[in-house]
Amino acid sequence: MKLPRNFYKPLAIGAPEPFRELPVRLERMIHFVPPQMEKIRAKVPDLVREVDVLLGNLEDGVPADAKVTARQGFIEMARSVEFGATGLWVRINSLSSPWALDDVTEIMGAVGGELDVIMLPKVEGPWDIHYLDQLLAQLEAKYALTHPILIHAILETAEGVMNVEVIASASPRLHGLSLGPADLAASRAMKTTRVGGGHPDYKVLADPGAGTRAAYQQDLWHYTIGRMVDACAANGLKPFYGPFGDFSDPEGCEAQFRNAFLQGCVGAWSLHPSQIEIAKRVFSPDPKEVAFAQRILQAMPDGTGAALIDGKMQDDATWRQAKVIVDLARRVAAKDPARAGLYQF
Repeated sequence: MKLPRNFYKPLAIGAPEPFRELPVRLERMIHFVPPQMEKIRAKVPDLVREVDVLLGNLEDGVPADAKVTARQGFIEMARSVEFGATGLWVRINSLSSPWALDDVTEIMGAVGGELDVIMLPKVEGPWDIHYLDQLLAQLEAKYALTHPILIHAILETAEGVMNVEVIASASPRLHGLSLGPADLAASRAMKTTRVGGGHPDYKVLADPGAGTRAAYQQDLWHYTIGRMVDACAANGLKPFYGPFGDFSDPEGCEAQFRNAFLQGCVGAWSLHPSQIEIAKRVFSPDPKEVAFAQRILQAMPDGTGAALIDGKMQDDATWRQAKVIVDLARRVAAKDPARAGLYQF
């Protein structure tokens, strides 16, 4: 076991110091683009102005004969586009694939200085994080990078969910965790072909009585999201809902994103441009909630004691809840002038 005093030491001579606190960034959506497609890359300069994070996807959805082209396309995109305050991420291929090592070494050598986060798929235990952690430190030192590249892990196997607590505490390089529902469903032998969202057959029935019994669909992912959020909260990481694959069902997408938001997730993946606005709407605080939270903070300036607001008792715990909402609203307002007006900052 690594001693506590060594946890924040660089893993290679000349590598930058690990972050002790994650950078404060707005990350309501991680927008996926296929960098092997030139016509999609041409849209990236416009997308950068619309999204919080833009991710070049090299893994699932990229044919085997296009893996190298996708990697090269990502490097070209990172070199040619000014990302500004928008995060630049890449999802590499899984560590068990023949492409992962070249993904990391070639991208770090070419555009490591532009990169914020590497998303690592199919993480099953802390050993996956430790391997990439050490490799990134060596490459940061080799290319004299001045900031550490973070790792974002995807939970998409039963073993990964079982080990989520030790994964979340594996390295100071960890940014957060995302739910990968499609691969996780396959790993668990779940009887669904949907990518995220619920299933009409996963339901509870109202008690028997006269007439037709009402049925209520349940959330397939509630348990896993809860475990993921707890592991992230305990380790200062960011939890994300993953993909919602039915682009023809914006209402279902919004409902699933909102459930995740209420459980503690800070954002979700957007796989289609139509989902960008949904993520903005869901993962930005409601203006009425922000206004009420501000009243709590004003009534308890130092965060102690108690106050009665609109007949509701507020105390230290609700002050902390209010601060979460107001702090998020301020980050949203800094990037989104329209919502800044709604918040009246």
